[in-house]
Amino acid sequence: MLFISPCVILSFAQEVALKQSIEPLSGDKLQMAKNILVVDDSATIRTTVTMALDQDGYRSVEAVDGLDALGKLDEYDVDMIITDINMPNMDGFGLIREARKASKTKFTPIVVLTTETSEELKSQGRAAGASGWIEKPFNPTHLLKMVQLTIG
Repeated sequence: MLFISPCVILSFAQEVALKQSIEPLSGDKLQMAKNILVVDDSATIRTTVTMALDQDGYRSVEAVDGLDALGKLDEYDVDMIITDINMPNMDGFGLIREARKASKTKFTPIVVLTTETSEELKSQGRAAGASGWIEKPFNPTHLLKMVQLTIG
């Protein structure tokens, strides 16, 4: 006869849940983590943003530029997009415009994370369909607060 302690089962279930980006058991329900697409040509920025999001219980999908991001949007359902502006192949403005054309992401919150500070570019971002704007260098706590307020 095999005996497994309920504590071991719960611990294992929580470990599996974390690996699958599911929040640990809360009552009798499992809650799926929210998916966020992080788009930046800088691996350092993508890693910094992804680490902050993952530690706060979100699931990150990474893309290196706007074209890569469009491919990821075909592959994944996302609850939010965080994108840089200045990237090769397709910049953030192009990505935002294309995302707004697609029924799947038409109303998805899109936050720009960029070094750009001019009011003209912020206005261009709003016109393209950006929901918010954060300037680099950024505080991960501030980014997480914006994410929490936007998608929970």
